[in-house]
Amino acid sequence: MTIRVACIGGGPGGLFFTALLKQRMPEADVVLFERNQASDAFGFGVVFSDATLRRINEADPVLRDGLKNFGKHWDSIEVWLKDDRRSFGGNGMAAIHRKTILRLLQERAAQVGVDMRFGQVAPRLDELGEYDLIVGADGANSLTREQLGEALGHTAETATAKFIWFGTTNLFNGLTFIHRRSEHGNFAAHAYPISDELSTFIVETDQETWRKAGLDEFDVSQPPGPSDAKTQRYLEKLFAEDIEGQPLVANNSRWANFRTRQTKTWHCGNVALLGDAVHTAHFSVGSGTKMAMEDAVVLAREVAAHAGNLELALTNYEAERQPEVAKIQNSARPSLSWWEHFSRYYQAFEPLQFTFHFFSRSIDIEKIRQRDPELVDAAEKEWKEIHGADPLNTPLQAGPVSFDGRLLRLTTSQGTPVLVAGAQELPLTEVPEEASGSTGLLITAPDTEDGLDAVLENLSGTPAFVVIAGGNPFTRSLLSEEARLARGLTSIMVNDDPDTAPAVTLILSGRADAVAINEAPAFHSDKAFDA
Repeated sequence: MTIRVACIGGGPGGLFFTALLKQRMPEADVVLFERNQASDAFGFGVVFSDATLRRINEADPVLRDGLKNFGKHWDSIEVWLKDDRRSFGGNGMAAIHRKTILRLLQERAAQVGVDMRFGQVAPRLDELGEYDLIVGADGANSLTREQLGEALGHTAETATAKFIWFGTTNLFNGLTFIHRRSEHGNFAAHAYPISDELSTFIVETDQETWRKAGLDEFDVSQPPGPSDAKTQRYLEKLFAEDIEGQPLVANNSRWANFRTRQTKTWHCGNVALLGDAVHTAHFSVGSGTKMAMEDAVVLAREVAAHAGNLELALTNYEAERQPEVAKIQNSARPSLSWWEHFSRYYQAFEPLQFTFHFFSRSIDIEKIRQRDPELVDAAEKEWKEIHGADPLNTPLQAGPVSFDGRLLRLTTSQGTPVLVAGAQELPLTEVPEEASGSTGLLITAPDTEDGLDAVLENLSGTPAFVVIAGGNPFTRSLLSEEARLARGLTSIMVNDDPDTAPAVTLILSGRADAVAINEAPAFHSDKAFDA
């Protein structure tokens, strides 16, 4: 069956979709509209995890071959701070310059007969009536999505941290996270090589530091093109030692706040959306381009399989891709949160614990050990040197009681919540005014971040220690870190999972002083901790 397809947007997702569809349906009339020229490429590199490319490579080897011939590959991730450098192995990843992957995808699309119209703004949707299917692959600020209106259920959540993209001629060995503190506050860079000549260099900071440094002067509302030269000079000086005195390279480089986008419905009538137009995930998990290309694989397959019933094709596309994207976005949220609080961690932790805290934001100690046992051994050894025992057997003073270890139990005694370990027992209260030096405060974490402020008001008193139950692992961690790192309280996180690995992870990373296994049904959370 012959169909006519219009794709709006010539980024990796749109190019890959049109090339795949044309390969599956050579008879189809496939037109791609891209307002920029073919040689235009904003930004620098795109990064991929080795473990996530199977579906893309099976669909077309263009990315695999591009990474092999023009990209850079590494196995270890490094963390640099306070004149210390730590490495985490077992993380195979590769990156390629964005302009290179665009060129390769354009060549593939041309080979299979896609009609690519660069430098041409796509007509409005109501002017594309001649097409059977319209695909919006026009990025985070999608005009296609905007024309479809509120029926899609699109939302965007703006992160508090500021970020800006540069390149640098200094070539890093692999993905490197660099932390620097100036007189204005903390800055952190994500750096990785993308060719033999250039590395990507993304810098993040918090809003207060950004303003104190006077980096808020550039007019970001002007059309794409000019870059923030003042920021470029500031960061070149701050990170001079790390980039070995080499320059930063600007390309439409401007400060922004990352926006996490979610959309309930990815199609409306004969219009479907893919990639950043319907979903985004923080770049620290490196999945934006990968997700767009995976969308393209499934959408092309379904359209080719059901060309005579496009509603079925688009419904199948959504049904397969939405759960997979949701899983990535769920893992990206704790990562984004880490980058919103990295200055707190920088000040609280020494380099090794800082590194372990960073890598344990989404996996537990045993998964880290499988990839890099030396990193875990070093973290455990450092803890033992400081405390004289392993994390779970390190004594803990909580109010008037000295527990022999840090794996406790939350239960009830005569209807009252208590912390128990061996013969030791400490009473708890859920009433903030009743918390004292001998009675701990038991608080319930919210199910979402929206409820955190209300719970934090309960910490305005002076409880000797706080026990955090309920909610989910992410909200419990945020509350625990606020209690112990910002307010100096002893914090005990409640976990429904009796496995010791999550407990060791929480203590060794500094997220909690101790962990209590929940034996009190009234305080069970929706989910057990899965670090």
